[in-house]
Amino acid sequence: MSSPTAAAPPVAMTHRQIMEALTGLLAAFFTAILSSTIVANALPTIMSELKGTQTDFAWVITAALLANAATTPIWGKLADLYDKKLLVQLSIVIFVAGSVMAGLSQTIPLLLAARVIQGVAMGGLTAMAQAIIGTMIPPRDRGKYSGYMGAVMAVGTAGGPLLGGFIVDSPLGWRWTFFVCVPLAVVALILLQITLKIQHIRRPAKIDWLGSILLTSGVSLLLIWVSFAGNPAYYDWISWQSALMVGGGVVLLGLLVLVEAKVEQPIIPLKIISERTTALAILASVAVGVAMFGSSTFLGQYFQVARGASPTEAGLLTLPMIAGNLVGSVASGLLISRTGKWKGYLVAGSILLIGGLGLAGTMDHTTELWHAGVFTAVLGLGLGMLMQNLVLAVQNTVRAADIGTASASVAFFRSVGGAIGVSVLGAVLANRVSVLASQGLSAAGIAVEGGSAGASMDLTHMPEPVREIMRAAYGDATAEVFLVSAAVGLVALVSVLFIKERPLRRTVDVQETEAAPGAGQGTERQPASRSASANAKLESPTASLASVNS
Repeated sequence: MSSPTAAAPPVAMTHRQIMEALTGLLAAFFTAILSSTIVANALPTIMSELKGTQTDFAWVITAALLANAATTPIWGKLADLYDKKLLVQLSIVIFVAGSVMAGLSQTIPLLLAARVIQGVAMGGLTAMAQAIIGTMIPPRDRGKYSGYMGAVMAVGTAGGPLLGGFIVDSPLGWRWTFFVCVPLAVVALILLQITLKIQHIRRPAKIDWLGSILLTSGVSLLLIWVSFAGNPAYYDWISWQSALMVGGGVVLLGLLVLVEAKVEQPIIPLKIISERTTALAILASVAVGVAMFGSSTFLGQYFQVARGASPTEAGLLTLPMIAGNLVGSVASGLLISRTGKWKGYLVAGSILLIGGLGLAGTMDHTTELWHAGVFTAVLGLGLGMLMQNLVLAVQNTVRAADIGTASASVAFFRSVGGAIGVSVLGAVLANRVSVLASQGLSAAGIAVEGGSAGASMDLTHMPEPVREIMRAAYGDATAEVFLVSAAVGLVALVSVLFIKERPLRRTVDVQETEAAPGAGQGTERQPASRSASANAKLESPTASLASVNS
């Protein structure tokens, strides 16, 4: 007779049961994504009111992404150890607290602190969503449900700026871009309580707190360095400050690897992320994170600052990217579930991603807006085909017990990529704007105070000639941001080309060749008495991973 732990999921959930369970989960996931993007079109207004700079602009996004990235693996480990429903509800409560604090902020430092709290909650919501889906649905059927999640991510990622722009232009003002997420989070909390019914198997809890501290410290130090290096007001790329921060970051991350190799339950399991599919998917996810967060962050700024669009108009101009992302995510998810083949969609998505970013790299302050729409639609299509399908490829290789950790690892590196991307691209943009603005002002015979050109984003209070020069500088400099992102996108293409396509298994868990008697009852199609060799014939690619992932 099998143990109570082994007898966990004997019956597969029906489509109706899965959709009911996903209702509250997708609502929570949508709220998390929306909160990270709704401020994109509000940021120029926020920076103007709170007297922020281009560096502050980037860090309002980076602070949330960094907290998201640093805490996602922790949430993923907690998902493998504790009740996932309780954890996702806790994430929502933390999120509400951060949103209220952000809406009440009167200074940039207070706003950044609130964004960190929001980021911690977003890490929990994204990790829990992936882990719960992996627990309920076999990989072969997960494509269409991941497609639904991808559609929610698409609408939240690109629709957030549209809603944010509308709110900023309304009598409500920019503070309601944070407050509006609170009722959405409460609705998600109620729906989760009613609809989400999943069985939790209690296991001994042991959190790798040392690894968590080293991970957060190492990543944060490198991001802070890259945000301020090369800025005349701070320090040069080659300086003692750079050497100290880079050296410290590398040492901390090196210690992280040593700790993770020795602890019993590592926050980032090296055995999982060193598996070929997972390692390559992680590399690709970093590139996708740069493209996804970088494009949504700086595209809204381009439309408002460089093209003079209102926040609402800037949101409407991002609709082509929403449509492309939605079509790419849903269509590829449905086709993957129908055919069981997924690698081709990753390759096509990578090509479209690079193509869209490369086309966007040709834009300047005079580009026809319909051209920009076509470019961003191609970019959105590529993002939609990549984001959830990379997670699907990883989940297909690990045991159900490790799905939370594996999914969170991919989400972690995607968020790190986004944080690095926004930080680095923000620094590139600020430096390029400063150079172009100085050149433009000098050509117009306008005196420039030393090193100050391009530092302020408060264009509304500038004289008309200066304002036009600054708009042109921002518009032309944005192209460089997209070109850098396109170069990073090549990493995603190379990575997915080397991923070995494994057939999507029809069972929630990997078939364990060394499992205890009766361990086969977790499948819906295979009797418990099926031999290990028969399982290997049916699913040799995933079965062969049993010894690696155990």
